[in-house]
Amino acid sequence: MADPQFFFPARRLSLAEIATLSGGRLERGDPALVLSSVAPLDRAGVGDLTFLDNPRYVPHLRATTAAAVILADKHLSAVPEGTAAIVAPSPYRGMALVLQALFPDATRPPGVTGESGLSPAAHIHADAAVEDGATVEAGAVIGRGAEIGRGTVICANAVIGAGVRIGRDGYVGPNASVTHALVGNRVILHAGVRIGQDGFGFAMGPTGHLKVPQIGRVVIQDDVEVGANTTIDRGSNRDTIVGEGTKIDNGVQIGHNVVIGRHCVLVSQTGVAGSSTLGDFVALGGQAGVSGHVKVGSGVQVAGASAVKDDIPAGMRVAGIPAKPLREWIREMAALQKLASGRENQP
Repeated sequence: MADPQFFFPARRLSLAEIATLSGGRLERGDPALVLSSVAPLDRAGVGDLTFLDNPRYVPHLRATTAAAVILADKHLSAVPEGTAAIVAPSPYRGMALVLQALFPDATRPPGVTGESGLSPAAHIHADAAVEDGATVEAGAVIGRGAEIGRGTVICANAVIGAGVRIGRDGYVGPNASVTHALVGNRVILHAGVRIGQDGFGFAMGPTGHLKVPQIGRVVIQDDVEVGANTTIDRGSNRDTIVGEGTKIDNGVQIGHNVVIGRHCVLVSQTGVAGSSTLGDFVALGGQAGVSGHVKVGSGVQVAGASAVKDDIPAGMRVAGIPAKPLREWIREMAALQKLASGRENQP
């Protein structure tokens, strides 16, 4: 069976160009040397560009035969002879910038069918407005009164509900659904995303649970990216809001009335319960949970698998169940480990 490749370099870059793109300096090597292939540090060989960001991989650096490596200044002494070195203040970010130049097609997800324009196999309501330059692929459904901006791609079998607004240069992946929502420019919604469905609202009682109508919307601002199979519920009586530049991983649940600030990062399997508020630049590690009606201040970092049940002031780093200041949690874990090992009675 053939071994297919899905991404090919769009150009070749000299070491001088790579240094400039990465925001670094060429410390060692021929600035005219041209490269177009990249590889991870432990697999890179002659002709490959690689990078080092995590110190645990320094042994791989010492053994590499890569043509060039992007790395921090502190690791320069570990670069083997014959490997060019580009010193950058942030090697990971620098490598990302180089990859964007080499593989622009991988920066934004592609369509499924390869069509452009409006597919005759799509269902577009007569009252919908699709700007010239948008793409609607086969099997997609665009509801009554929906508006789709120029440059946006609606992939195969995606559903855009009645009255939805989606801005320009966006992307809605295959089998995604967007209802009751206003979506900004350059927003990427990956495959299987669910935007705008009912929030989980019930008035509990001894005779049963009465459904509370959810009459709000979802508002997603510019430059947001939402990972595959993530769900964002519409508000119950106000809007659920995702601030500009926020990046949400696969498999995340956002409840009704949640407000997420600008440039937040929510890693896979996190959950934010209804009516909670996250400030700007909040980071939630994988499987972290935020209880309902909680306020998380700007710049807060929540460790993976932590449970936030109370408000957190801006700038704090927290961990644990329930979440508490990181240093306090570390001390508690050390004390518990000592207790469990029986070392607490040792002199």
